[in-house]
Amino acid sequence: MVNRVIVGAHYGLRDWLVQRVTAVVMALGSLALGIYLLLHPDMGYDRWTGLFASQPVRAFALLFLLSLFYHAWIGIRDIVMDYVKPAAVRLVIHVVVVLALLLYAIWSVQILWGM
Repeated sequence: MVNRVIVGAHYGLRDWLVQRVTAVVMALGSLALGIYLLLHPDMGYDRWTGLFASQPVRAFALLFLLSLFYHAWIGIRDIVMDYVKPAAVRLVIHVVVVLALLLYAIWSVQILWGM
């Protein structure tokens, strides 16, 4: 008889694909910002505020940041699941990381759309 260990994590193709998609979003965002900086080398406060006053730039910046946070979550979760064996320590690390990433996401929205 085969003993199957059932875990709460959902590994597999979905997480692999999400990490690749988020990496592409972050690469495109970095490339777009890099091109913009090359075309406008004299970046001052007025140009930065003008750039981020645009709704599409704010939306793509938020998409970039959310992709970064989700990408980080998948990577950290996989590393913790592979290398931290005590379940209680693993749970504490997961909770701390999730709370930190949620706070970063809220802070990102506040920075991009707050006054």
